[in-house]
Amino acid sequence: MKPMNLRLMLAGLIAALTMTTPVAAQTLQPLDRIAAVVNEDVILQSELDRAVRNVTSQYANQPGQLPPQAVLERQVLERLVLVKLQVARAAETGIRVGEEELNNAVNSVAQQNGVSVDALRQRLASEGISFTDFRNSIRDEITIQRMRQSFGQSRVQISEAEIDAAIAAQASGTQYHLAHILVGLPEGATAEQIATGQKKVEGVKSLVDSNEIDFAAAAVRYSDSPNALEGGDLGWRSSDEIPTAFAEILKSMSPGQVVGPLRGPSGFQLLKLVEVRDGSQAAARTVTEYNARHILVRVTPVQDAATARAKIDTLRARIAGGADFVEVAKESSEDANSKSQGGDLGWFEGAAFGPAFGTAVTGLQDGSVSQPFRTEAGWHIVQRVAQRQSDVTSATQRGQVRETIGRRKLEEEYNRYLQELRGEAYVNVRNGDKAASGDGG
Repeated sequence: MKPMNLRLMLAGLIAALTMTTPVAAQTLQPLDRIAAVVNEDVILQSELDRAVRNVTSQYANQPGQLPPQAVLERQVLERLVLVKLQVARAAETGIRVGEEELNNAVNSVAQQNGVSVDALRQRLASEGISFTDFRNSIRDEITIQRMRQSFGQSRVQISEAEIDAAIAAQASGTQYHLAHILVGLPEGATAEQIATGQKKVEGVKSLVDSNEIDFAAAAVRYSDSPNALEGGDLGWRSSDEIPTAFAEILKSMSPGQVVGPLRGPSGFQLLKLVEVRDGSQAAARTVTEYNARHILVRVTPVQDAATARAKIDTLRARIAGGADFVEVAKESSEDANSKSQGGDLGWFEGAAFGPAFGTAVTGLQDGSVSQPFRTEAGWHIVQRVAQRQSDVTSATQRGQVRETIGRRKLEEEYNRYLQELRGEAYVNVRNGDKAASGDGG
């Protein structure tokens, strides 16, 4: 699980179902009201208010970047709606987060913020946030991460040909820092909806072009993208992370330039090229690899540790007395994968089989045999055959490219999935005069 920043976590907290107040004040203070109904669940006004306050605090030094309060509330509410929908769908598919895993995640958040769990609890209380709500928000984040992973495994496929093409495209080494503004269109949009969306995006483009508003501020105020509150920032991307049509446009752009509207699968986009840099060639990586053989005597319910140790000591003595390591391994090793090859493990990096095994191998000279040592599997002796320096740059680059392509595909597919999920949902917004309701609303 990725590290979780406390302030980001606070923005997504789920509030208590009702606000407890002193008995004397109950006649003066209303119960926490509902801001929106999302299928069978609700978003409370206190939850929305808290999330809005946290977003506002993140822009404390840049208040001009924020949209009007009503627009900000709408954007934050939409985020909370998507959280509710994803958590509910995850539950339907059997995704669960256990108490032990949740406790470990809370401990991790506390450590990342340099405090104990008790100190974290006190800090949350000082900000008016219950520890239960905080735990629930972490549970939701883990649930959504797991749902995305499951979605990616089932929907995202990457071929070797795609990796080859991406590596070829990286030959120039150019990377682009991008930002965008999205005016979304529903799936199967009508001609009227398309015309309205185009009119809106052209209006936003006009404001940006005339310098009436900064691009990042326009993204916060007008974009329908999930990253609107981050100013539409897409970060650094290599050419293989950018749709082909956009990549061709970028080649003729200068930093600071904005193009669009561009019609994509999610709607109309304005694209800004923030910066360009040379990211050519994956960093060279050379590792020490070892070729070794081993003999394993397992520790099992039938064969306890003392028996296994006595057996490996006997085998080690036989080899020290002149017996051939390969023949002894074929006769006596309990590693089914390597026994028939005389214990041969091939070439591997030192830590490939765990720290104890790595320490034993790296401490030997070529041709020598270790003293018996213990791992989780049982007792071993190992014979180091040779060592070499290997350039794994190509393998590293392919792994990085595979990850990059997978991340881009997952982002595109999952955003479309969220649009479908939102379109199918019943959402009734009851946020005062700003309310809007209806199925898929």
